[in-house]
Amino acid sequence: MGNTTHTPASTKTWLFVVGIILIATNLRAPITSVGPVVPQIQEALHLSNPLAGLITTIPLLMFAVFSPVAPKLSERQGIEKMLWLSLWVIGIGVLIRTVPSAALVLFGSALIGCGISFGNVLIPPLIKHRFPQRIGIVTGIYSMAMNITASLASGLSIAIGHWTGAGWKGSIGVWAIFAVIAIVVWIPQLWNTRQTPQGTSPDVTERPKSLLKSRTAWHITVFMGLQSLLFYCAVAWLPMVLQSWGMPSDESGWVLSFVQFTQLPIVFVGPMLIARLKDHRPLLWLIAATLVVSLVLIVGWRTQFIVPAVILFGLGTGLAFSLVMMWFVLRAGSTSVSARLSGMAQSFGYALAASGPPLFGALYDWTGHWEVPFMLLFVASTGLFYFGWRVARPAAAAA
Repeated sequence: MGNTTHTPASTKTWLFVVGIILIATNLRAPITSVGPVVPQIQEALHLSNPLAGLITTIPLLMFAVFSPVAPKLSERQGIEKMLWLSLWVIGIGVLIRTVPSAALVLFGSALIGCGISFGNVLIPPLIKHRFPQRIGIVTGIYSMAMNITASLASGLSIAIGHWTGAGWKGSIGVWAIFAVIAIVVWIPQLWNTRQTPQGTSPDVTERPKSLLKSRTAWHITVFMGLQSLLFYCAVAWLPMVLQSWGMPSDESGWVLSFVQFTQLPIVFVGPMLIARLKDHRPLLWLIAATLVVSLVLIVGWRTQFIVPAVILFGLGTGLAFSLVMMWFVLRAGSTSVSARLSGMAQSFGYALAASGPPLFGALYDWTGHWEVPFMLLFVASTGLFYFGWRVARPAAAAA
C-alpha cells in the first residue's frame, strides 16, 4: 500500500519539477539569443544603436508593466494556469519577432516580455508553496535551467543562424520550440490550478499590507533593478563592443555565454547557501569585488583579459541574482506576500533596468568611445552594494 500511494505522488513531484525546468528554458533564451546578432538585425532593418537596444529593452519594459498584474491574476485564475498561458504568449512572440519588419520585431519582443514577466514573478512563490522545506534546492534547479539555456542561446546564436540557413531569423526563432515543449508538459499542472488558492487560503484572505511603505521592499526592488541592468546591458551590447574591438562575431557570442556558464554553479549552489545563512553581507562584498575587477579588466585591457573578466562578471551577477530570488521568499512572511514582493520588485526594478541598454548605446553615440558607457556599470555596481547592504542584515523583512 505504501508504494501504491508513494509512486503517484513522486511522479507528480517529478513532473512538476520538469515543468518548472522547461518554463525556465523560456525565461532568458529569447532575450540572450539577440545580442550576438544585433549587428545583423541592424543591417537588415536599418536600425540605429538606441533603436537596436530597444529589442532587448522592450521586454524589460513589459516586465515593469505586467509584473504587478501577475499576482492579482494568479489569485483569481491560479498560478499554474497563468504560467501555461504565458508560455503561449512567449512562443507567439518569438515567432512574430522573426518577421523582417522593425515594427514586428519590436512587437514580438513586447509579447515575449509580457509572457516572461509572469514566469519571473510567479515561479518563486509557487516554489515556496509547493516546496516550503526545499526552497533553496528547487530555486537552484530553476535558476540553473534558466542560465543553461541563456548561455547556449548566446553562444550558439550565430551558429544556429548558419545551421538553419535563416540567418538572424533562425538564431532568434528556434527558441519557439522550447515554448511548445513546455506548453505540452505543463498541461497536467492545470488540474492543480483551483487547488493553489485553497492551499494558500490564509495568505489570500489576510488583509494585505502595502509593500510600497516598506523600506526593505524598496531596497530589494532597487537591488533587483540594478542587477538586471548590469546583466541586460552585457547581453545587449557586450558582443557588439567586442566585435568593434576586433573580435570575430561567433567568438563574441561565446564570450557572452561565459557569463552564463559561470553563473551555472552559482545559481544552483547559491540559493542553498543563502537559505542557510542568516547574514548575507559577506556575499555582498564578494559581489562588489568581482563586478568592479571585471569592469576594470574590460575598460583597461579590452579583449586581452576578456575571458577572466566575463567569468568574474558572471560570478558577481549570478550571486546577485540568486540573492534577490531568495529574498523574494526569505524576506516575505507568506506565499501571497512573496508574490506581491516579487511583483513589486520586478515591476519597478525592470523599469530601472530597462533604461540601461538604450542609455548604454546612447552614451556611445554621444562620445564615440565604448569605455564611457561602462562607467554606467560601475555606478550600478556601487548602488547594488549600497541597497543590498540594507536587505542582507538578518533582521530585514519586507512584511
